[in-house]
Amino acid sequence: MDQKRVVRLNQLKNNSMKYAKQTQNALDKLDQSLAQLRVLIKRGQNQEAIRFMEEGELKERFGELQNMITISQVGNIGARGTQGSRPF
Repeated sequence: MDQKRVVRLNQLKNNSMKYAKQTQNALDKLDQSLAQLRVLIKRGQNQEAIRFMEEGELKERFGELQNMITISQVGNIGARGTQGSRPF
């Protein structure tokens, strides 16, 4: 392989790894928020749970994931988070 192709493949690999790490971090945060929501519901704190979902942390977590997905589609990033790749 020529040097330019090796460099490009390394760039794609790094971008893919960054995207995967960011996605996993966002999913972990969402999981933590869902656990907090469960606690609120279990305690019967329904109004707090509704606020948590509609205005609070849970809404923010979904927004973060939605933004990541939107950016990956608009930014010409494929299913694996790399530019120029396409989903199977």
